[in-house]
Amino acid sequence: MRVDGILFDKDGTLFDFRTTWNAWAAKLIRDLAEGQAETAQAIANNLIFDLNTNTFDPRSPVIAGSNREVAELIGAVLTDRPIEALEAHLTQAAAVAPLAPAVPLAPFLSEMRAIGLRLGVMTNDTEFGAKAHLSAAGVDHLFDFIAGFDSGWGPKPNPAPLLAFAEKTGLTPHRVAMVGDSTHDLIAGRNAGMQTVGVLTGMADHATLSPYADMVLPNIGALRAWVNTVA
Repeated sequence: MRVDGILFDKDGTLFDFRTTWNAWAAKLIRDLAEGQAETAQAIANNLIFDLNTNTFDPRSPVIAGSNREVAELIGAVLTDRPIEALEAHLTQAAAVAPLAPAVPLAPFLSEMRAIGLRLGVMTNDTEFGAKAHLSAAGVDHLFDFIAGFDSGWGPKPNPAPLLAFAEKTGLTPHRVAMVGDSTHDLIAGRNAGMQTVGVLTGMADHATLSPYADMVLPNIGALRAWVNTVA
C-alpha cells in the first residue's frame, strides 16, 4: 500500500540508542548517587542498567518510557527528591545528551521530502527534548510535526499522537508508516491503523519487533527502497 507520510520515533530510530544513551545514563546515575556506590546500584537496578558494562538491558523501562516514568523509578530510590524535580533534571540533562544519528539525517530526510513524503516525529521524550535534539542535528525544519509525550495526546502506545500527525498533515492513517525501534512504537502504529516498520538501531532484536511490524529494517536508511516497493 502506498505511503504518503512517515512518522518516526526519535531515540533508537533517528538516533542510535546504544551510542547515544548508554554512556549518558551511566554518568547520570553516578551523578544522582553523589558518589554513593550502593545508591548508584539501586538506581541502576530500577532502570535495569548494568553499571559494569554501562549498558541498558533490552527489558529496561527507560527504552520506551517517558521522563516522568523514569523519574518515578529513580525517585523510588532517592526518596528525598521530589519527582517533579527529578523529571525536570532528566529533561534538561537529556536535551544536551550527545547524539549519534543512525544515518546522516539531513540528506536522508531531505531525500524523503523530495519524493513527496510528509514527515513527523513522535517520541516518549518531552517535546522540549525532541525539538532540542532535532535542532542540534540541524533537521528540525524538515519535519511537519514534532510531538512528545507531553504535547497533549499522551505517550505511545496510545495511538492518539499518531492520529494527530495524520490529521495535521491531511493524510489517511493507513497511508502513513510508523517507524520505530520498540514494540511501543509498532503497537501504537497498529492501533492507529498505520503501516509499521521496525528498525534495529535500538535495543530490540528482529524477533521482538517482527510480530508487530510489516517490515523490519537494519536502519532508517533502508526506508527509501521499502517505500519504492509499496508505492
